[in-house]
This record gives sequence, C-alpha cells and structure tokens, in this order.
Amino acid sequence: MSISAPAATRFLLDQQEMPTRWYNIQADLPFPPIPALHPGTKQPIGPQDLAPLFPMELIKQEVSQERYIDIPEPVQDALRIWRPTPLRRARRLEQALDTTARIFYKYEGTSPAGSHKPNTAIAQAFFNKAEGTKRLSTETGAGQWGSALAFATNLFGLECMVYMVRISYEQKPYRKSMMQVWGAKVVPSPSELTQAGKKVRAQHPDSTGSLGIAISEAVEDAATRDDTKYSLGSVLNHVLMHQTIIGQEALLQMERAGAMPDVVVGCVGGGSNFSGLAFPFLRDRLQGRTKTRFLAVEPDAAPSITRGKYAYDFGDTGEMTPLVKMHTLGHGFIPQGIHAGGLRYHGMAPLVSALVEHGFIEAVAYPQRTVFDAAVQFARTEGTIPAPETAHAIRAVIDEALKAKQDGSSPTILFNLSGHGLLDLAAYDSYFAGTMSDVPVPQAQIEELVAAL
Repeated sequence: MSISAPAATRFLLDQQEMPTRWYNIQADLPFPPIPALHPGTKQPIGPQDLAPLFPMELIKQEVSQERYIDIPEPVQDALRIWRPTPLRRARRLEQALDTTARIFYKYEGTSPAGSHKPNTAIAQAFFNKAEGTKRLSTETGAGQWGSALAFATNLFGLECMVYMVRISYEQKPYRKSMMQVWGAKVVPSPSELTQAGKKVRAQHPDSTGSLGIAISEAVEDAATRDDTKYSLGSVLNHVLMHQTIIGQEALLQMERAGAMPDVVVGCVGGGSNFSGLAFPFLRDRLQGRTKTRFLAVEPDAAPSITRGKYAYDFGDTGEMTPLVKMHTLGHGFIPQGIHAGGLRYHGMAPLVSALVEHGFIEAVAYPQRTVFDAAVQFARTEGTIPAPETAHAIRAVIDEALKAKQDGSSPTILFNLSGHGLLDLAAYDSYFAGTMSDVPVPQAQIEELVAAL
C-alpha cells in the first residue's frame, strides 16, 4: 500500500525545559500506602533493613510522600546528553489504519543505551557514588537495563556487575557487547558465581533463567560485599518516580500540540516505562479532573496483571528480597523464552498493581506473533523499528485506533515508544522465517504457583 503523508509531526522542547523535579505519585494516591514486609519476620520493613542493598537517599525516596523531589544538578547534566526526548505524531500509521484516532508517541530510543532505562540508572549511580559505593550489581532481561546501568556507572566511575538472563544472553549478544564497552562485567544467569545460581543449575542444568533468578544472584552479590550495592531497573517506587521525567515532558508537549490524551498506553514487565509516562497524567485522573484511560500491555507469556494473583510475594526466586503486594504469577515462575526479554517477569510494580486494583489502570495481554505484526506495521509506516517490549504497546494502540474507526469516535492516543529494536533484529528474523511461536502460560501452571502464596 502506497501512503502519501507528511513526515511525523515533532513536538520538541529545548534543554532548559527539561523537568528539574521528579513527580511522586504517592503524594496523590486516594488509598494508604501498602508496606513491604521483611522476608524473615514478615513485618513491615524499615530503612535499616534496606541499608545493605540501597543508599539512604534512595530508601528515603522509596517511602517519600512529597509530591516533587528535586533532581540533583549532576543528574540533570547527565540527562541532558539526550533529553528532552521528542514527541511525535504517527500520521502515516493513522493513514494506514484509516482511523479517526490521533496517535502520538514519546520516543525514548534517543538515549545512548537506546531506551528509557538510563533515566533511573543515572540517578541511582549518582546517589550510590555520593554515599561512597564503589560497585553496583544488577540483573537484566533483554539487556536494556544492564546496558543503561553500565552507561551510568561509567559516567560516575563505579564498577558494574550484571547477571543477564541466560536466554537473552544467548539471543541478544550485542547487548552484552554494549555493557562491556561501558566497562561492565556480564555473566549469564543462572551462573556459578553465587549460591543462588549454583542451586538452580544443580537442579536444572539447562535452565534458560528468569529475572527472578537473576535478581537473587544480584542481591546475593551485593549482600555479601561491603563495597557493593544493588540496583534495580523497575518495580520499586523510586525507580518509577525517576521515570516520570518522561510524562512531565510529554504533558508540556501534548499541551503544545493541543491534544491532551484520552488514552495513555505503555508496555509493562515491571512497570517503569508505563509509569514514567502515565503517572504525571494520572495525577489529574486521581483528582477527578479528567477521565483519561490508562492501558498497561503485557505478554500472554508472562501475564501477571491479567491472570496473576494480587498478593504478597517475593521479587526473586531465591526469596531474599522483601515481600511486596503486587500482581504476581508466583516467584517460582519461569517464563518461556519470548523475545521481549524485558517483560519476562513474574510480578508487577506495587504502585501499578494497586492502581489496577482501584480501577485507575486497565490491562491487556497479547501473544508474541500478533505483537510483531504490529511492530512491522509501525516500522513500515513510521520508520522506527521498535523493541519487542514496546511493540506490545503498539499492538494495543493499533487495536484502540481500529476500534475508534468502527465506533466513529476520535480519541487522542498517547504511548511510550520506550526503545528501538536495532539490537533485536534476530527476533525479527525469527518472525519473518516463520519460526516464532506463541507461548501462552497454561492456567494450571499459574494456579499451582499462586496457590503457594
């Protein structure tokens, strides 16, 4: 199909307009905070319980009820390497769909690591450096978080140790290369470097790994070394808050476009990129000033919101992390090796989960092949090749746009294109070769895992 349309409209900000504060949605929640519990005592955790893993400033941010928290100048300086990021209107996609909807997207693939992840990686590296940390340990699924933290630790002179989920380590070798370029050490998880990894390998020598396993390894690494803290790329409150720089920029850009959104869409694995875009817009919804819908999109190979249980669970397989209340498939869940490695997690951010439970966020899950159908359609109309993770959001956006065409409505849809797919081309090769399969989770497996919670 030949499409005649102008290039996607860009709504840009200059560097002086980049936000200088993070927005903390905890100040505006219409329900009380739900505490995390100590893994041993099952009592609410205090700062002293988290001190072995995180610097005190991040612990304070995790529980803060302040609406805005200032972004330190060195963090702002680092963020300005690529921020503000552009907002674009997907006019060619609109024409291809023959839809009455208007589609906008915030493009986070302009960062050095190619995704939204450095927004929090830089902040976490800075606060750790300021409190004397020498080394950070972390896990990564698809490698986007690991490469972002490698970039950030290189900026602030820290060592970085990354446990990369084994299936992604094998599927995405150039993500490993990126981490090594920025000075990080990368090993496939489960590994032989930790007791948690050794235990899994002893029981399952051919394990493809999971984020839950890799988190156990990274937490153990940090807990057993005095010079090391742990860094997490999603799920936690302070991580989601750091990402709100996305939504704050988008608010100003959408105002300039004269097109405030009726629907805000993002993919979810742990919840950080969705929350980063959605939370600044959710503030008005929470206060009754808008009726904006918020749609979280997950893979049906790891459907924590749509098919999981809302309950207290561990964030890792080895039961070393605090217990948090979230939508979960059970911490023993080992997902299939879908190409959206960043979405292969058993749980969802507690803040996202609570907002789903209270009716402020909707959720939908899609199988892998229809997601790649949408990714290819987007690339052939808008040009950018999306990462498999963000292609889930695109699938939902296309479906919302087609629904608008059918019912004659004209919604404005905003989504987060959270990263490019230039290091995910093996996944596209699989799609075009016809070897990509859908791998939904059997309901019996979910019921067995959540029954133990």
